[in-house]
Amino acid sequence: MQLLTKKLPEKYRSPIRFVIVGTIGTFVQDGLYRLSLLILTAFFAETALVVYIAFGIGYVLETMINYFASAFYTFGSRPNKKNAGGFVLARIFNLIVQYVFLNAFIWLGLEADNAGLPAIFMAGIINFFVLKFFFKHKKQQKQ
Repeated sequence: MQLLTKKLPEKYRSPIRFVIVGTIGTFVQDGLYRLSLLILTAFFAETALVVYIAFGIGYVLETMINYFASAFYTFGSRPNKKNAGGFVLARIFNLIVQYVFLNAFIWLGLEADNAGLPAIFMAGIINFFVLKFFFKHKKQQKQ
C-alpha cells in the first residue's frame, strides 16, 4: 500500500495514509458491527443493549487494527507503550469530538441522518494532528 503514496512529497504522505487507514477502518468497524449484531441477535432479542455491545465490539476491534496500521503505515513508527497509550487517549478524545461535532451540526440545522459523516470527517482531521504527537517518523527517531 505504500506504493500509493511513495511518489508524494514527504509532508503529504502521512495525511494521505491517515485518510486511507481511516476509510478502511470505517468499513472494518461497520462490517464488524453488522456481523456482531447478526450473531448476537441470533442468540438474543435485538435490544438497545445488544446494539451497543455489537457497536462496542466493532469499535474495539477496529481500534486495535487501526493502531497497528497507524503505527506502521501512516506514521512509519514501531508500536510501543508510549504511542499505544497516546493512541488510546486519542481514540477516546476522537469519540468525544465526534459527539461534539454531531451535536453542533444538528444544532446548526442538519438532520441527524446527515450530521454523522461531517462529524466523523471533522473529528478525523483533528485526530490526525493529535496522533501525530504520539507517533514519531523513522527519520525523526534516527536523529
